[in-house]
Amino acid sequence: MSSRFFLVRHALVEPAARNIIYGNADVPLCPEALLAEASAFRWLAQRLPAPASWVVTPLQRTGATAAAIFAAGHPAAPLTMEPALMEQGLGALQGLTHAAFAARITLPPHPFWPHAAEEKPPGGESFAEVIDRVGPALEALADAHPDGDIVIVAHGGSIRAAIAHAMGLAPSQALAFSIKNLSLTRLERHGADWRVSAVNEEPFWPMDVE
Repeated sequence: MSSRFFLVRHALVEPAARNIIYGNADVPLCPEALLAEASAFRWLAQRLPAPASWVVTPLQRTGATAAAIFAAGHPAAPLTMEPALMEQGLGALQGLTHAAFAARITLPPHPFWPHAAEEKPPGGESFAEVIDRVGPALEALADAHPDGDIVIVAHGGSIRAAIAHAMGLAPSQALAFSIKNLSLTRLERHGADWRVSAVNEEPFWPMDVE
């Protein structure tokens, strides 16, 4: 018996949020991007399994992304909300511009990320702590669906954390993964063992052929 996870990163957020470090702030999706990304939503609607259990986070950008996938043709399903799969909380440093954020961190940044995996902003959490909360949430979902498909619409940080849990990676190693908006990462749990089937899977462009 195996549990199969299909993790989708939410669609692109509004332009104003892209100029700051927004972390787990509840920023909305970009309406223009929703239209521009129509082919990606159709690809996901065809690529994701049905039936499946659908999980989102309390942040509106994940539920709105799920709704767009359903609107693109995937059979609609009830959404279960899981707070443990939220994006990293950056506390007092959340909402700063990228330059201001860089001036406030206390550890050398990761080569491919604005901060180190162990950086814990005041009132926030480190990426290492994100892994510590995402891992048990995945295990609980696998236990609840021991031979089923689970679609999770989540965030770049929580998807990296899921990969780290599945592969037993150090937090700094997981930050080397690029997780693009509307990309698909596939994980499987077979008994107590995890397998990574795909990371950052995307459609072949262009999708629309006349």
